[in-house]
Amino acid sequence: MAKASGLGDALYIQGFNASGDIQQLGNIGGGPALLNMTGIDKSAYERQGGLRSGQFEMTTFFNSVAVTGGLHEKLSALPRTDVVMTYCRGTTLGDPAASLIGKQVSYDPTRGDDGMLTFGVSAQSNGYGIEWGRQLTAGVRTDTAATNGTGIDTAASASFGGQAYLQVFSFTGTDATVKIQDSADNVTFADVASFAFTQVTAGPTAERIALGNTATLRRYLRASTVTTGGFTSMAFSVNVIKNEIAGQVF
Repeated sequence: MAKASGLGDALYIQGFNASGDIQQLGNIGGGPALLNMTGIDKSAYERQGGLRSGQFEMTTFFNSVAVTGGLHEKLSALPRTDVVMTYCRGTTLGDPAASLIGKQVSYDPTRGDDGMLTFGVSAQSNGYGIEWGRQLTAGVRTDTAATNGTGIDTAASASFGGQAYLQVFSFTGTDATVKIQDSADNVTFADVASFAFTQVTAGPTAERIALGNTATLRRYLRASTVTTGGFTSMAFSVNVIKNEIAGQVF
């Protein structure tokens, strides 16, 4: 992969496309805590991985649009419940993305002497660490009926499970279900057992789902939508994490 800038990125927060109101992202990170396991007979530190964590930090503009729901209305509430955030490094099918279930812990304004008003926002992980995967939609995808998406190549089959994140921005219709399918040849796809999101009947909404850590995901993956009662429009995005080693998620 060639070197790239951060142009054309996106950030989704609990079914809201916040990309146009984000000035910069200060920290998208995490990982296991370092546990000091150094014996007294050692001359350098020995460490093991501890609890996983993650965080999103960003600077946002002030956008208050009460009718359509600006970013201020979304973030100023400082919800006590979890929020699902997804950062997209580019918005082409298969591009990297990082997702997090976390608590929004700040919404702090700064007003510069030049008149610029920005807000510092931080979200800390809750229950899971930060998870990097690949986009099964090219940024925001809009389906107007049941649709099979285009597959992405993950190089090989793996039997260590996986996770996926769904962001639904808008929905019109009775119901739709987003599910993940896999294939060995990028031609014949089949549903992955237990890898379907909760049926969507309204938006916005967001969700994380996970497979068992011994489940097999074949080489090619795609996002598919199905319906029982019909729908006319659903705008959504999917980030899938295919675990490449045992114990990648715990």
